[in-house]
Amino acid sequence: MWSFFSRDPAKDFPYEVGDPVRGLEDRSVWTLHKGKKRGTQDEVSIFLFDVNKNSETQFDIAKASLKKLKTMRHPSLLHYLDSCETEKFLYVATEYVEPLATNIEDNKLEGLQRDLFLAWGIFQITRALSFFNNDGNLKHNNVCLYSVFVTLAGEWKLGGFEFLSAHGQDNSNPLPIKILPKLEIYDPPEKKDQTKLKSMTKCSTDMWGLGCLIWEAFNGPLSNQPALKTVDKIPKQLCTLYCELVSANPASRPNPADIITRCRKMGGYFKNDLIDTMLFLEEIQIKDKIEKGKFFSTLSSYLDNFPEPVCVHKILPQLLTAFHYGDAGSAVLAPMFKLGKLLEDADYQKQIVPCVVKLFASNDRTTRSRLLQQLDQFIMHLQNSTVNDQIFPQVVHGFLDTNAIIREQTVKSIVHLAPKLNYNNLNVEVLRHFARLQSKDDQGGIRTNTTVCLGKIAAHLHPQIRQKVLVSAFVRATRDAFPPARQAGVLALAATQQYFLLSEVANRVLPALCPLTADPEKQVRDAAFRTIKGFLGKLEKVSEDPSLKEGMEADVHTATPSLSNAAATWAGWAVTAVTAKFYRSHSDTARVQHAPKSVLSKPGSLEQPSSSSMSTTTSSVTSMTSLEHSESASDYDPEHWDMTAWGEIDSSAGTTAASAKSPPSSGSAQATPGLAALCEDDWDNEEWGTLQEQPAAEAELASPSETWNNAQWTEPNVNNANATYVRGPRVDHRTEHRTEHRVAAHQNSNDSLGGWEDGEFEPIEENADENNASKMDEMRRKREERKLQRQREMEARRSARGQGPMKLGTKITTPPPPF
Repeated sequence: MWSFFSRDPAKDFPYEVGDPVRGLEDRSVWTLHKGKKRGTQDEVSIFLFDVNKNSETQFDIAKASLKKLKTMRHPSLLHYLDSCETEKFLYVATEYVEPLATNIEDNKLEGLQRDLFLAWGIFQITRALSFFNNDGNLKHNNVCLYSVFVTLAGEWKLGGFEFLSAHGQDNSNPLPIKILPKLEIYDPPEKKDQTKLKSMTKCSTDMWGLGCLIWEAFNGPLSNQPALKTVDKIPKQLCTLYCELVSANPASRPNPADIITRCRKMGGYFKNDLIDTMLFLEEIQIKDKIEKGKFFSTLSSYLDNFPEPVCVHKILPQLLTAFHYGDAGSAVLAPMFKLGKLLEDADYQKQIVPCVVKLFASNDRTTRSRLLQQLDQFIMHLQNSTVNDQIFPQVVHGFLDTNAIIREQTVKSIVHLAPKLNYNNLNVEVLRHFARLQSKDDQGGIRTNTTVCLGKIAAHLHPQIRQKVLVSAFVRATRDAFPPARQAGVLALAATQQYFLLSEVANRVLPALCPLTADPEKQVRDAAFRTIKGFLGKLEKVSEDPSLKEGMEADVHTATPSLSNAAATWAGWAVTAVTAKFYRSHSDTARVQHAPKSVLSKPGSLEQPSSSSMSTTTSSVTSMTSLEHSESASDYDPEHWDMTAWGEIDSSAGTTAASAKSPPSSGSAQATPGLAALCEDDWDNEEWGTLQEQPAAEAELASPSETWNNAQWTEPNVNNANATYVRGPRVDHRTEHRTEHRVAAHQNSNDSLGGWEDGEFEPIEENADENNASKMDEMRRKREERKLQRQREMEARRSARGQGPMKLGTKITTPPPPF
């Protein structure tokens, strides 16, 4: 029974003592060890005093310092956790720290980061001494390199309370005798000159120690007092103050509170971004929402200059706290994601991922917009299951949002999400929404970026789905009224050429590209010529050597083809254009101009909007001024998918998408610069935006332009092979023949473009449309009849004229008969 009362108290100490830490040898009565808390394994520091190896006097000093450490609480003082006394040892557990001497020796910080780290540390020790001298009327009496410790967060904590005393407690001996010889080098000069004792103040001794600490921070351990006169490595901002601190006259040494006031003024040593940031975070609970928003919106620009330990262990936890329990709003996302990159993957999953999942469930558009913009910064840390089960169901709502900005950013986000999406989410859900956006969205930039995004994610699509979708989608884009959309379609066809069968190239791709060689925009024409030459080159090589066909079609049915292989082919230029660039809406860079009046007007059905006739209100992430959209959620009813499948436009008889969607021109219409100005430098990733993009502006996003109304997007009826087109009031009969020829050309290309209905989104089941063949045969027959009729009329006209073949410049006296 008596053994119970004689048990070792160390067994009840909830901390395990680990390996010793160097840095305090012969300069402290304590030895420092690493430690861990039992159960949680949290890291701590253990200060250990060996009773048997030290004198009774040292034991009394150690016990006295422990008592003072227990009762002192301040952000810049060493934080006490627990203690235990046995017959052999005295244990003291504190927060995990290392001696400043060791930290400076091992510190790899350079340049501005090192300067900010030292300034922040000296500020903290000065603040601790102000607490001792002014608030507690105490003197530390042991300020030096070996009484300061550094936490994981890079904060300097003042310890070494062995010689702490109250001011005026012993007037006969105001300076204590230090029993450790190596500490005597830090004694102020008045200790040896009794005449100066009368001029001592309550802070003069500690200010001398602060001067020694500043010298050691920039020069290393102090070896002798005369070395204090060397100020070469001390910053110029600090030289005047340093000279006052190490003055031989105790009365001339400043008060620590005055030091802080002086150095916090503009241009002072303590006036820098890191100290401003840390002080704001300490007082963030009393800051209003406007101050917090301004602070977080500018924080990201400073983080690169801050020491990494401070960012990870001090600033990031404060940001997470502000996110969970404060009203910081979406402004906290940018610095939080930037600092999250510094975490280990396990820590990221524990700290950041729950925040991301919570944010995606938010209904706030500003928050969703910022998340989509910053998706590339954290997507690599998300597990596939998290993306498919928790992130994607929230992201997909953005496709149906009435705000054009959210729709466009949602489209762009799929580039980052695609590698992690499962079959159904990528090959079914995403493609459903892409089909609707490319064909129905009234914003040209959104239609353009939908095509670009589809080209980017082509490698991740299922081979059979990819084979059905790509050609139809990209050919649709080549008929868009928006010039950048047509160019995007051409580039996408070239960039994904390895996924097309050669039969598709001959029967579907080339017939769709040929009309673009006469496109009003030179950028589109150049891309079309270049792409056509590349495809013809492939066909010619296979014609010369049929054995090459198998190699050229090797990636068509491959689940994970390598995009780098395509880059090495003739289409490498297009791969670069599509996989690295999104279209930047031209309202960011172009100015509104008035369209010049044309001398000759084309029939309305033939006009294609070029860069000189496009409205500046096409899709723009930054040019819109309202969160409201002209469409409603009911416009996107999932039950109407059969009306919006991509394939429908491909089977439209006798029209081009550009003709059907062209807005009416007028003398007062606004115009923009040409496509060359739009596409020269505007196809870059900067359109993704940054979190510093004027938060106020995000609430003032423009509603979609009224000039792109639904009436102008009405498509011709495919069931009526003789569908007539509404022409303008002035019809030039000289263009009538060319008009019908162009319509016929598009009808011919449409014959080979199969649509992809809802059923084609289902896994690998082909549903043949029995009526398509009969409709196409009927249209082909009528085209042949019209062609023969035109030939007969031309021959009759020539024979009636009796002049043989018509010569260049011959004037037609009678108008040709209508077709």
